[in-house]
Amino acid sequence: MGGLKRIYLDNAATSWPKPDSVYDAVSRYLRECGAPAGRSVYAEAHQANQAVTAARASLAKFLGADDPRRVIFTLNGTDALNLAIHGLLDEGDHVVTTVVEHNSVLRPLRQLETCRGVKVDRVACNVRGYVDPLAIRRAIRPKTKLVAVTHASNVTGTIQNISEITAIAHEREAVVLVDAAQTLGYLPIHVGELGIDLLAAPGHKGLLGPLGTGLLYLRAGMERRIRTLREGGTGTQSDDDRQPQMLPYKYEAGSLNVPGIVGLGAGIDFLRMQGNRLREHHQQLTDRLIAGLIDIGGVRVFGPAEASERVGVVSIAIEGYDPQEVAATLDGAHRVQVRAGFHCAPLMHAALGTLDLGGAVRFSIGVFNTEADIDAAIAAVAEVAAESAAT
Repeated sequence: MGGLKRIYLDNAATSWPKPDSVYDAVSRYLRECGAPAGRSVYAEAHQANQAVTAARASLAKFLGADDPRRVIFTLNGTDALNLAIHGLLDEGDHVVTTVVEHNSVLRPLRQLETCRGVKVDRVACNVRGYVDPLAIRRAIRPKTKLVAVTHASNVTGTIQNISEITAIAHEREAVVLVDAAQTLGYLPIHVGELGIDLLAAPGHKGLLGPLGTGLLYLRAGMERRIRTLREGGTGTQSDDDRQPQMLPYKYEAGSLNVPGIVGLGAGIDFLRMQGNRLREHHQQLTDRLIAGLIDIGGVRVFGPAEASERVGVVSIAIEGYDPQEVAATLDGAHRVQVRAGFHCAPLMHAALGTLDLGGAVRFSIGVFNTEADIDAAIAAVAEVAAESAAT
């Protein structure tokens, strides 16, 4: 690559690099401990169990949850969303969701429409990707059991008004599921203050943990409404062939991904030490990226113009170019790494009018990106756009 620096701007897919403390925690566990959690009484097994308990407590504190047992470890964000959706809904139930959602919400709901007779309404967004909470109010019916909404779009980065949405849903006794894949770790989230019933998120994005980690938070009482999707060994009540009903074991069948959870705990500790500095960092870089891209002829920038209304996710289209071609050129010629296509959000792209264009080119900012990274990305886009204009 001619000695060019790798500029990684695909943090909406998975964050990279991770803090050194994450690498160290995973390596230390694998090299020095290696035992399963909750399965044995020898010293290393006890150490593994303590590490999982500490990570769960850190996550609970990070979310403003008063009981760590209400934080369930899952395989990833998709697994958490499936547990919430499939575990809650029954035949004849009604769901309100939005066109902004990721396929990890859209596909389970489509499956339940087809196989279980669940009814789904998908609320539109405006050109900036914002969903009007009043439109959600209008979509709620007497049989609405669930309102499922993403906290921020993985295409436009637009932040939704979660507190207003939860207030509206609770007026009609509907459960609110929030997909925090693009916000947890980037925005402060207090589940109690926001009125969130269920929150799903991956561990490998804003929380800076390894791939293969995720979580589902359940408000008090939700454990009586969410069925298990997986049953098996938990290391508790092993003399009974029925799944334990106590949290968190009810939903954590099978051996936990202890190295991933240990790394996730280290990622959360890193975020807590940084405080508000990281949010300010993301806003500054997002402002810089948007301002630079808007000034380039032939480039269309999607989503809000103000960084305060979005997370560090910025998608564009370059006139005359297929998004995949743009992404390949950015990496091949400039080592700027982004994601192109539909981003597993087909209804969002339909709303933006980008389906026929092959989607969009997405830049997503991470903890370790710099102003120099952003400037290099802008310069690379300008070069690609100039080539398009010249042909």
